[in-house]
Amino acid sequence: MKSSLAIAREHRLIPIETIAERIGLLADEIEPYGRYKAKIPLSVLDRLKDAPSGKLVCVTGMTPTKAGEGNTTTLVGLTQGLGVIGKKAVACLREPSVGPVFGVRGGAAGGGFSQVVPMEDLNLHFTGDIHAIGAANNLLAAMLDASILHGNPHHIDQLRISWRRAVDMNDRALRKMAVGLGGRANGYPRQTGFDITAASEVMAIMAVARDLRDLRQRIGRITPAYSHTSDPITAEQLGAAGAMTVLLKEAFKPNLVQTLEAQPALIHCGPFGNIDHGNNSLAADLVAMKLGDYVLTEAGFGSDMGMEKLFNIVCRVGGLAPSAVVLVTSLRAIKHHAGPTRDPTEDRAADLRTIDAGMANVRRHLAIIHTFGIPAVVAINRWEGDDSEELKLVKRLSLDAGAFAAELHDGFARGGAGAADLAGAVVEACEQPSDFHTLYADDAPIKHKIETVATQVYGAREVFYYPEVEQKIDQFVRDGLTNLPVAMAKTHLSLSPDPTLRGAPVDFTLPVRDIRAYTGAGWLVPLCGEITQMPGLDKQPAAMSIDIDAEGRTVGLF
Repeated sequence: MKSSLAIAREHRLIPIETIAERIGLLADEIEPYGRYKAKIPLSVLDRLKDAPSGKLVCVTGMTPTKAGEGNTTTLVGLTQGLGVIGKKAVACLREPSVGPVFGVRGGAAGGGFSQVVPMEDLNLHFTGDIHAIGAANNLLAAMLDASILHGNPHHIDQLRISWRRAVDMNDRALRKMAVGLGGRANGYPRQTGFDITAASEVMAIMAVARDLRDLRQRIGRITPAYSHTSDPITAEQLGAAGAMTVLLKEAFKPNLVQTLEAQPALIHCGPFGNIDHGNNSLAADLVAMKLGDYVLTEAGFGSDMGMEKLFNIVCRVGGLAPSAVVLVTSLRAIKHHAGPTRDPTEDRAADLRTIDAGMANVRRHLAIIHTFGIPAVVAINRWEGDDSEELKLVKRLSLDAGAFAAELHDGFARGGAGAADLAGAVVEACEQPSDFHTLYADDAPIKHKIETVATQVYGAREVFYYPEVEQKIDQFVRDGLTNLPVAMAKTHLSLSPDPTLRGAPVDFTLPVRDIRAYTGAGWLVPLCGEITQMPGLDKQPAAMSIDIDAEGRTVGLF
């Protein structure tokens, strides 16, 4: 089979104006960026405010391996599969971050015959949204340091500055660093660091704001530092909020592209699932729900990560009620969660016992979905060489565990035709009764919210708070932040805080070593275990394989 890049490059794209017209957008409701991508102004929501909203379907996954399990490929294939069975569907995906594209995972536009295109543009800069977010983030950092240098009128305590600069690259050397060296003209020395742009609170705000006015207000509420008297200092007080919003004005418009089978796809914002809320923008979801009968929205990593935050945060803010969840699985990941990897044998009974053991992870994720009161469809993402008997066992065990349906997804090799059965199951699931609800009340204590997610979602026995976390929680209570939800930052490679624990661990202690207040985005971020907000490159990152050929074309992107 050809590479994903070759498939994308050989595909003949349809002009973006045609895609827009097919889904009911008017000519003045798109702003083309070249021939095959466009921005959609949010004024379309005013025109369509009385139109019925489509059904929202969350696509998430079991606990992934380091390479991922194909959530994006499955979402795109399912969108195309819905088209095959005659349904009007819109895909909503996060924007790829350049850091991971050049890191372990490579591209993030799907794969094989289940891709969004133009693939190279999507993975490399796209429409510049992430760069705008980084610029806005760093403008606030610069204005904060300038305020301190020029008399410090807000009495900022330099030991209580939480705002960090951002760059869209995996660069571990920037995690801890000093700024302000070289004399008074360069500011005052202090220790700080960089986050990857996808982990910036500005990214979080972009992904949850409803309109420009809401965006401006949230930017103004960012708390980058505290004064010597423990008073919060905001971006509004520093005079940065207006200029930051201007930098974000165009980036705030969702991006329209297409799948290989000409279904519409909205690609907008890219917060990480293990650090932030892990979903595409609320604005894109709201637009898509007015344009399609079925909206497939991506929730990063497992149901304990992006999906939990979609439901407890984004749906709470946006007033959304999902109709169904698609849980992406694969034989590779199920075997990984069975324990240490072993070579295939001729003992079929032993091989099938391995599947049964690894299914503990799938069962746990199904239980998490059911905790929110929503029907779940298991998508078994097929990989080349998968054993048919093992695939049948996964389907049967998924149904035994309470899945509404379980179907193979063969979209990578066959496109929409390979996802038609899955699409039919999703349509049926959307018609089932649903009791969607969040897991905690707005006015619940901060620790109660953390412990609810830890015990009901992760399976922890208890939560341990570092002393500085206790102090910060007391500060947040004094600041009136108890009504905010929590966006847990935890490894995505395990249901526990330990990335080496596979399967469905129970009765562990969840350590909360830090907690940050995203007062602009509107939630608190407990940092659990050794999670970092700046990834690093591995010994042989994907960047080593990416190059330009003699004709000036990109090679090695996957």
